[in-house]
Amino acid sequence: MSFLRLIARLDIKGPNVIKGIQMDGLRVVGPVAEIAKRYYEQGADEIVMIDTVASLYGRESMVELIKNVTAECFVPVTVGGGIRSLEDADALFRAGADKVALNTAALARPGLITEISAKYGAQAMVIHVEAKASGELGWECYTEAGRQPSGIAVLDWVATAERHGAGEFLVTSVDKDGTRKGMDTELLRGIRDAVSVPVVASSGAGTLQHVLHAFSEAQCDGVAMGAGLHWGTSR
Repeated sequence: MSFLRLIARLDIKGPNVIKGIQMDGLRVVGPVAEIAKRYYEQGADEIVMIDTVASLYGRESMVELIKNVTAECFVPVTVGGGIRSLEDADALFRAGADKVALNTAALARPGLITEISAKYGAQAMVIHVEAKASGELGWECYTEAGRQPSGIAVLDWVATAERHGAGEFLVTSVDKDGTRKGMDTELLRGIRDAVSVPVVASSGAGTLQHVLHAFSEAQCDGVAMGAGLHWGTSR
């Protein structure tokens, strides 16, 4: 296992960090750059920025946000949301991103994973998995902030994505998102067993014990926290 990482996750809409429960009922947390700097100063190992309205596609707002964040925060920054081409990824790396995270476009065209990985290295190519429990598939991949089912089983997809050059997986459990009631360790362990690259757990951490379970029970390499940081955790 690699160095265990605690990661600040910022879900972004326009200039603000937002957060809801199960990706719904969104509340504004505050300005992106201000919140990113706060978590950096508090000791976050990395920062993940997910554009929830995919404004990267045809817009420059996220590029400017990345420049502002990386000017103040000297830890690795992962950026996801609306990346549909190698050119989209190029713009983010030029702005200061260390990694990019793909979901929708990768499911539609896995070759994009290979293109980005070949140019920037597998360590810079993250697959963002939005997973929902499914009786038929075990867990199903979703897109559009957990609203659109893909019909693709999560455990099949992560193996495929790794073969195409994915170097890391960021796993969002839509069922657990924002609840702060615990992480889906069964899902995380299933993905951990299916791939050989780092797995970062997201969604559901509300206590220190939840974070420790992701490391000890699911053998994850990192935990990305949103609601647990924004609204506070308990011991």
